[in-house]
Amino acid sequence: MAAQETTTSSEAKTALNSERARRRRDVARTVRNVRERLSVSDGNEANFEYELLLTFSKNRLSAAIALPLFALIVGSISLLWMRAELIVGWLTFNIIAHVLLLMACRRFDREVPVDDDLRRWRRQMISGDMLYGLTWAGFFLLQSTAPGHDGSEIFQFATMLIVIAMLTMLSASQPKALLAGTLPITLAIVVSFLNQQSAIHYAMMAMAIGAQGFFLMLGNQLHISTVTMLEFRAEKDHLIAELEQANAISDEARRRAEEANLAKSRFLATMSHELRTPLNAILGFSEVMKNQLLGALDNPTYRDYAADIHNSGQHLLNLINEILDLSRIEAGRYELSEEAVPLAELLEDCKHMMAIRAKKKHISIVETYEADLPKLWADERAVRQMILNLMSNAVKFTPTGGEVQIKAGWTAGGGQYISIRDNGPGIPEDEIPIVMQAFGQGAIAIKSAEDGTGLGLPIVQALVQMHGGKLELRSKLREGTEVIVTFPASRVLEAMPALEETAAANTDPRRAAMRRSMIRKAS
Repeated sequence: MAAQETTTSSEAKTALNSERARRRRDVARTVRNVRERLSVSDGNEANFEYELLLTFSKNRLSAAIALPLFALIVGSISLLWMRAELIVGWLTFNIIAHVLLLMACRRFDREVPVDDDLRRWRRQMISGDMLYGLTWAGFFLLQSTAPGHDGSEIFQFATMLIVIAMLTMLSASQPKALLAGTLPITLAIVVSFLNQQSAIHYAMMAMAIGAQGFFLMLGNQLHISTVTMLEFRAEKDHLIAELEQANAISDEARRRAEEANLAKSRFLATMSHELRTPLNAILGFSEVMKNQLLGALDNPTYRDYAADIHNSGQHLLNLINEILDLSRIEAGRYELSEEAVPLAELLEDCKHMMAIRAKKKHISIVETYEADLPKLWADERAVRQMILNLMSNAVKFTPTGGEVQIKAGWTAGGGQYISIRDNGPGIPEDEIPIVMQAFGQGAIAIKSAEDGTGLGLPIVQALVQMHGGKLELRSKLREGTEVIVTFPASRVLEAMPALEETAAANTDPRRAAMRRSMIRKAS
């Protein structure tokens, strides 16, 4: 059953990883496409050929009803000057040209053409626009030859302006299509007015040519605006794609970190037991041999070997304990057992514990405590571990015949502090962040002192932060190091005044009766 659950979990993880890999490939493909669209083409502008054609087709499809309706209105009004059969024939050709262009636009809108097909589609759009413009040019030429067309010149001119304006709005994304659709209309108006041979017709002919130029410039500006809008949209898509990719990478990194953290926790939980069990035997048997409890060892070298084995095992056990403590703190599983802790007494106890190591190196320990320090609300074991770690570092890095200063007192904010200072080699300023990291050690400290694990200060810093305090490390090269641990004012306990109503409570008959009944029940 357990094997089946393991297999199911493995399959689920495999499917999840495959899905994430597919998403990353899609995001990378999107990023690549956006970058290609943003690439410079011929040194002029970004390549948005497909988007411009798509804008053209959508504009044409949006006017699918408006253009035939306008042509029908124009044809109806033209019945005042032209025969009905000519109007019907022109409307037929106009609607056919319009429908052919709409069909092409609809096919382009539904399909996803490749880059090689874009030129063919653009030629179709230009041809369709030209055909539609030719139908309007034919209308103006037919109207100019119709009998009794007096007064229709203003109608022709107004119709020409409206048609060119509509084509400018619809075809601005394709300047060549705009030119192909509007130029035949302007030429037809010019020919129509040129045949009239009057001043007013020449004036309207000039205005028609000017209007053609104006609308071409307007179309060019609309084209530039469209390209700019597409560039901004492409940049936005590019940023979104990059953010999606970064998010996918972050999710993958977080998943791997969680798996690594879980594997580390399992490893530490397993190895803490697997390592401590043989270490207990190593420490016990080596201590028996070192102290010769079961009989004398004639060879002194064996005794030295037993002492070395015991010291090495003790060092390894301390290292395992420090790693487990730091892992529990980082995992949030270290729980504080808070109680009232006398800081000065705790410092005195830790000093006595370190006195033997200090005496071996002829190091003097100087204490300075402020009087009447109230107790702290803290975890006694954690505070003791902080002090021992800091004192151990101070004794370790202080040269023979040196001095270690221990201070405790009030802070300016009403809290309490512990200061432990040595006159050792010190730490360079650029190495202070290193020694505050797990397994971090300074170069000078490694050369001039005993070997260490580099976990003492990180553990102290983590425990201080759990108490809401602050750890400060001050050091100057070849002058020494000072470590200051500050506890906040909220951790300082105030002395409670004595109760004044004790005597009244003893003389109250009701309370006395209740107390006697409780004593009888307890007995």
